[in-house]
Amino acid sequence: MSDLLQVILLGIVEGITEFLPVSSTGHLLIAEHLGLGQRSDVFNVVIQAGAILAVVLIYRQRLWELASGWARPDNRDYALKLLLAFVVTSVFAFAAVKLGFKLPEKLGPVAWALLIGGVWIIAAEWFAAKKPDSARITWTVAVAVGLAQVVAAIFPGTSRSGATIFVAMLLGTSNRAAATEFAFLVGIPTMFEASGYELLKSLKHGAGAENWADLGIAFAVSTVTAFVAVKWLLGYIVKHRFTVFAAYRIALGAALLLFMA
Repeated sequence: MSDLLQVILLGIVEGITEFLPVSSTGHLLIAEHLGLGQRSDVFNVVIQAGAILAVVLIYRQRLWELASGWARPDNRDYALKLLLAFVVTSVFAFAAVKLGFKLPEKLGPVAWALLIGGVWIIAAEWFAAKKPDSARITWTVAVAVGLAQVVAAIFPGTSRSGATIFVAMLLGTSNRAAATEFAFLVGIPTMFEASGYELLKSLKHGAGAENWADLGIAFAVSTVTAFVAVKWLLGYIVKHRFTVFAAYRIALGAALLLFMA
């Protein structure tokens, strides 16, 4: 398989899995073990930024409303809760990095994270269904979403979108669309910050070994693929639960454990 094809496939994998609650990091690790080649942290994080760009394009009107309507109390309240979730993520993620708190990026932990995450989705949907429909984002939800992003960053296979959406649903934002929107909007500054951090580290330590052409191609592929995937997901969750993703995670996690046995 040519290197260009590998780069394109990795961009597609990232674009599809970044915002579906199935774990992009886990799928990229699986792809690497299947022979698509091990890529640098810069490559992995920057193609995640491509997926984030897709979300910026999809939510551009909502983002403009928040930015231009700061004088409105509801917009200001929502924006401040996004900011709180982002700050919580940044502070605790920085602490986790300094403490070296991260599992080895091997298939074993990914398999277990996929399985546990699948059960987590089923449980969250079940409990959320018992609550009255609510699109309200509380301060507690904002803090919990920030912490959920840190957990997802530390444990490969957890899924950032899955962790954030379902913690919001469990804590009162039972409306799937509202929980998803908040989780996705928080992901925008979070992932752009992570991308910038990795790029600065790369430039500081010399980025001569990085193939910027491959990075650009993967970024573009990830952006387009993520745009399609997110648009589909936002339409799907209007009438459907996330149960299908839970079943997929459990099946994939079990298959990985059997493969490694």
